[in-house]
Amino acid sequence: MLKDNFETVEKNVATACKRAGRDRSEVTLIAVSKTKPVEMLREVYDAGARDFGENKVQEICEKYDQLPSDIKWHMIGHLQRNKVKQVIDKAALIHSVDSYRLAQEISVQAQKKGLTIPILVEVNIAGEESKFGISAEDTIQLVEEISVLPNLKIQGLMTIAPYVVDAEENRLYFRQIKQLSVDIKNKNIDNVSMDILSMGMTGDYEVAIEEGATMVRVGTGIFGARNYNTKER
Repeated sequence: MLKDNFETVEKNVATACKRAGRDRSEVTLIAVSKTKPVEMLREVYDAGARDFGENKVQEICEKYDQLPSDIKWHMIGHLQRNKVKQVIDKAALIHSVDSYRLAQEISVQAQKKGLTIPILVEVNIAGEESKFGISAEDTIQLVEEISVLPNLKIQGLMTIAPYVVDAEENRLYFRQIKQLSVDIKNKNIDNVSMDILSMGMTGDYEVAIEEGATMVRVGTGIFGARNYNTKER
């Protein structure tokens, strides 16, 4: 069943790319595997997935050694500063940097390990109180502040759009994030690229792709419903 789910999402991604006149290779599909057991991840891996997203540092650490080494782990959940050192050498990309203090801690731990860590700045594009992320208005300033920290590389932006029944309602937010990334790119800030736009989840990833997403985070569409009652990330 999971193989079928993954292949369906893959097909939808390819179709959305075609509609937008984009090459399929421009979009990375991240299988959001939070709360799911290793056995299910293996099944999706066997179907072709190589990028997996987790909300919690503990889950990445537990699954990291149990699964193939060619998996790229994405830290997509809120990251506490005291957990950075646990995930610094495991996450291929940290999507959820929303403060200077968090970026500073990532920089410190990266220096200790001799690593350069790719990060995304998380933007709360709809200004929802229930969501983490920097406001759109403050994003450029935060990017400029973080850009001077050693051993970090800002590679783009991430957002979690509102939960909606009709994905079209989020098209405006995806366009706003895309425009924000263009504005930042045009500033030519050292150590900053806007190559990655991480946006779109199970309910709206096709619209996100049409509006420029380069990474989509799909959990329920691949793994089925969560086994706990919490908000989607």
